[in-house]
Amino acid sequence: MALKFGLALMNDFPEHVVPASRISMLREQVRAARDAGIDSLWVLQHYLGAMPTLQPVHLLSALAQDAGEMKLGTNMYILPLRHPVGVAEEFSTLDHLTNGNTIAGFGMGYRENEFKAFGVPMDERIARYEESIEIVRRLWSGERTSFEGQHFKIDDERISLAPVQPGGPPIWIGAGAHRKGAERAARLGDAWIVPPHTSPEKLETVLGHYRAERERLGLGRASELVVRRELVLDPDADRAREIGLGARNALSREYARYNAPDQTGNYAHLASAQAATQTADSSYLFADPASVISSLKDLEAQGLTYIVLRMQWFELAQEQVLRSLELFKNEVLPAFRPPVTGQEVGSAR
Repeated sequence: MALKFGLALMNDFPEHVVPASRISMLREQVRAARDAGIDSLWVLQHYLGAMPTLQPVHLLSALAQDAGEMKLGTNMYILPLRHPVGVAEEFSTLDHLTNGNTIAGFGMGYRENEFKAFGVPMDERIARYEESIEIVRRLWSGERTSFEGQHFKIDDERISLAPVQPGGPPIWIGAGAHRKGAERAARLGDAWIVPPHTSPEKLETVLGHYRAERERLGLGRASELVVRRELVLDPDADRAREIGLGARNALSREYARYNAPDQTGNYAHLASAQAATQTADSSYLFADPASVISSLKDLEAQGLTYIVLRMQWFELAQEQVLRSLELFKNEVLPAFRPPVTGQEVGSAR
């Protein structure tokens, strides 16, 4: 099975940017990604804070026509802050607008100011998250649903709009790159999106926990094994590294205002410029096409089936994103796609 690729769009912007001015640029990136053979699009979610953020379900709905048959996913939708009935109906609506091409990426969230503003205690987020996933799945079945948990109660109700996909969109879990996160993702989701700062060595370890938990639960192999990676492509590897470090470290500094590194190392890459640079050198793909192909082949050899790539952060210019996409299409992707034979060309006419 050929390695698949997704594109994580930048939908949170520097404080001075009016997002309305970037919509045409986002559409241009989507069309370029579609034409480059990228399989899916992903957008994140945050509330409050200094960075204006286009909310994901609305944005994906607006981009669906440009995306064509690409899959559209949230990376990640902060599930504990919302009622699962509303979530089920919203994502079912998105599934209809995308003709069954929606992936529901659900995360727990981690910013204290968001939870405080929504009136949701941080120590309730795991229970709310797990209850919500169960309720959403039941509602997406289209059957009448009753549920009574610690935080949510539903009495014999049925969703008004069943999804296009039988049973609903695949649920991909956002969880930290540690044993508990891996096991939670294995238990709750169809796939796990491993964070981009996870080094190849740590990736091997946490994927081992993930596979072992799925086997223990009798769930079989996951539909996909997914990791995120940051990407800047340039014929000059040193120039690609310089461009990537400048843009990604600017974003890390902004995120660090809300997320101090914790004791498990979940956000250690935000602690300092030095830590961010070390993370970039070990885990990100800021390089020339040949080097990126080699790194992606290594991930493929680890069993990864899906790589979600982010190519823009903070002030990185549109021209650089489009340049990376063009190089990816012409010089990277062919290494992961079988060559077109003469017979296939003839049959396509």
